[in-house]
Amino acid sequence: MEAQPGTATALDAEPVPHAEPGREAGPARPAGSLTDDQLNKQISDVFTDLIKHAHDLGQKIATENGLTGSDAMALFKLETPMTMKELGLRMGCDPSFVTSVADALEKHGLARREPSVKDRRSKNIVLTPEGVSVRERVCDELMAQAPWCTTLDTSERRCLLGLMRKMLRSRGGR
Repeated sequence: MEAQPGTATALDAEPVPHAEPGREAGPARPAGSLTDDQLNKQISDVFTDLIKHAHDLGQKIATENGLTGSDAMALFKLETPMTMKELGLRMGCDPSFVTSVADALEKHGLARREPSVKDRRSKNIVLTPEGVSVRERVCDELMAQAPWCTTLDTSERRCLLGLMRKMLRSRGGR
C-alpha cells in the first residue's frame, strides 16, 4: 500500500482512544477530521489488508509445517474431538470438503476417525498425539507472529476482542 506524498493512506487514520466496547463515542468530531464516509472507507481498507495478512501468515505457517491452510485451520479448530459436520461448521465449509481435510490429516498421522459416542452413525475426528503436538506448534507460531499479539498490549487486545464480538453479535453471530 504505497501512497503518493501528501496523500493519506488507510494507516493514517486518527488514533482512537481506548474505550470500552459498547460505550458511545464522545462529542462531535473536531473540524478537519475524517468524515464518516472516509473513516468507513479506511476501516474497510485496513480490515481487508489485515484479513489478507492473517490469511497469508496462516498459509506460510501451514506450509512450513507440511500442511495446507485448510489442514492447519482444522487443527486449530480441533480443540476436542468433534463430528465431521461440526468441524465443517466451525471451519465454515461444506461437509464434503471436511472429508478431504480429514483424509489429509489421517494421511499425515495427525488425526483419526472414530465412531461418535453420541451418535454411532456419525464419525468424530480426533487428533493423535502427533496431531496435538503439531497443533500446539502451529498455534504457538501463529501467536508469536500474529499482529494482534505482536503489536497490541493486553488492554488493546481486550478492547479489540470486545469490539469484534460486538460486530459479530450485530449480525447474529456468537
